[in-house]
Amino acid sequence: MSSYTGDVEVGGAPDVRELPGLTIRKLAVSEMANNAYLLTCTATGEALLIDAAAEPEALLALVGDAPLRTVVTTHGHWDHHRALPEVVAATGAVTVAHPADAADLPVPVERPVEHGDTVPVGDQVLEVVHLRGHTPGSIALVWRGGGTHVFTGDSLFPGGVGNTQKDAARFTSLIDDVEQRLFGTLPDETWVYPGHGGDTTLGAERPSLPEWRARGW
Repeated sequence: MSSYTGDVEVGGAPDVRELPGLTIRKLAVSEMANNAYLLTCTATGEALLIDAAAEPEALLALVGDAPLRTVVTTHGHWDHHRALPEVVAATGAVTVAHPADAADLPVPVERPVEHGDTVPVGDQVLEVVHLRGHTPGSIALVWRGGGTHVFTGDSLFPGGVGNTQKDAARFTSLIDDVEQRLFGTLPDETWVYPGHGGDTTLGAERPSLPEWRARGW
């Protein structure tokens, strides 16, 4: 039985989840308590980092000797990519993000991705889901391995969707995309790994969708 909970603290150890084909390591960094996720293919040892948010030394220690091939940035907000220049310089990893947010990143995006694209981690595959609203280019990553897993950045959290600064159009766009592209296509047991805070599942959040839409945030 896995001891993984997804509960991590800044300055604390990563939480590690061993799944068939993929190991997930979750680490909290910075005064914003950003979550960074290191995904390692168990067959090849190749690794991918989701959000080089801050504290490059801590992130590089998390990577260790693994060949880090890719860093995916879920969206362009500054707190999710502050360590990107150092991590890329140290590892030579390819930078991946949606083109709508690429100009906000501190390094060039070498591989722009759109909705429906895939990103490899060794012999494993992540599916790109574009979720418009928190930022124009926010993306989530879906892995269908030992169950279904989705890394949502700041687009979906326990208790609601990401902040849209009380902009009704942005909120409608985000909740429409989250409802159609995540809740509408993925099963209830899908595990959700957000950009800050604890994890959840789609099944735990699904009953609250009408309430979120009604309250407007």
